[in-house]
Formats: sequence, C-alpha cells, structure tokens
Amino acid sequence: MNFEQKRFPIFNTYVDALTMEETIKRVETIIRNQVPVQHVVINASKINLMQKDEKLTQIVNNCPIINADGASIVWAARLLNIPVKERVTGIDLFVRLIHVADQKGYKVFLFGAKEKVVKKVEDNFRQQYKNLQIVGRRNGYFSIQEEQQIAEEIRKAKPDMLFVAFSSPKKEYWIKKYLDFMKVPFVMGVGGSFDVIAGVTSRAPKWMQGLGLEWLYRFMQEPRRMWKRYIIGNFKFVLLTVKTKIRKETIK
Repeated sequence: MNFEQKRFPIFNTYVDALTMEETIKRVETIIRNQVPVQHVVINASKINLMQKDEKLTQIVNNCPIINADGASIVWAARLLNIPVKERVTGIDLFVRLIHVADQKGYKVFLFGAKEKVVKKVEDNFRQQYKNLQIVGRRNGYFSIQEEQQIAEEIRKAKPDMLFVAFSSPKKEYWIKKYLDFMKVPFVMGVGGSFDVIAGVTSRAPKWMQGLGLEWLYRFMQEPRRMWKRYIIGNFKFVLLTVKTKIRKETIK
C-alpha cells in the first residue's frame, strides 16, 4: 500500500493531507487488503510528547495514515505552507467508521475504558446500528500478564476494525506491540472517545468545534487536571511552530 503521495513532513513527523472521505476510502482499501495497519492522529499534545519520546515518534511515523486531529495541527500546517485540507478528528472518524461497518458488514472490536463505559458504548451502537457486528469488547484495565491473553482474544474474534480507547502514548505502544499478532486489518486508537459516546463526558458545542476551541471546553470541564496539557502544552506547541517557521524561512 503506497499512501505517500499526500504525506508532508511537519515537525519531526508527517501529516496526510486527507479529507474525511479520502480517509474513509483508504480505510476500506486497508480492510480489503487484510494486512494489519495502525492508524494514528496527531494533535498539539501528541506533537509535544514526540519531541522527547523517540519510540512514540517512530511508531507514528511508520503509520500508513496520519490524520490531523487537532485544530492546532491545521493552524500550524497553514503557517508552514502544508496543504492540509481539513481536520479529521479521531472521534468523528471513529463514528463514521462505525457507520461504514454497519453498512458494509465489517466486524468491530471495542477495547478500552471502564467496563461500564465500554458496555454502554456497545449498547448505544447496537441500538443505533441494527446491522453492526460487534464481535467483542474488553475494558482497558489489565495487568502486563494479561496482555497476551487479550491480544489472543482479539485475534480469535477476527474483527476488521479494532478501536483502542487508551491515552497516549500507551495506546500507540500497545497497538504496535500486538499489531502483527492480532492480524486485525485496521487498528485505531480513539483516546477518550468511548467516554463521549457513553455520555460520561460531553463534547464541545459545534460552534466551539468550528472555531477550534474544543481544547478550551475540555479545559473548562476539568481545569485542575487539564491545565498542564492545554495551557502549558499549547504554549509549547505555538512556540515550536514559530521556531519551525523561522527555521524554514532562514533555510530559504
């Protein structure tokens, strides 16, 4: 699978200049080919992590699809003259792929979050999508000794798509470790998306999403827990972007 033609370097990684529809088509190609692929999205937080985490950087850079999840990435891409067309947020792609799975008969496995949360996600999807084949679910609380057993459970279920709801970089590490063993064609980390689908947390209103202010809404919900990620993290990301812009202009 050669998906490189719309890939552009950004910071110490890459971004694929894809729309939502183009991304969906690539995922369908991946499922048809039946070769295990790890999908990833990038946002300001992940870019900041990648500045000091070489293992995470290698994993991300080897993924055949790297979508621009955050408004911060779209802003930085425009400043750096990278032709990113639009955001393809992780949660929006996740929901769209569930819809596609319902239409085309793809099998789905849900992995992550608390047991009551992942069960609620499954229940919600089954109510909404009458033809959806959910072949398994598993909460995200386990020991290192249980990892191999979980990977074996997923492998035996033979899903076409696996959605992993951990935080970064844990989800990237885990998916990479077991990708080839599980033999799932498309594996996607979806972070906190299960909590949103289950109604545990709420997503920003559409107008805030349109203005790229989802981070502010999330910060307002949990300021004590999120201040470091969004206040300090966003400042670091802006500084990194400006430095990268100056460096590129200097090279010219």
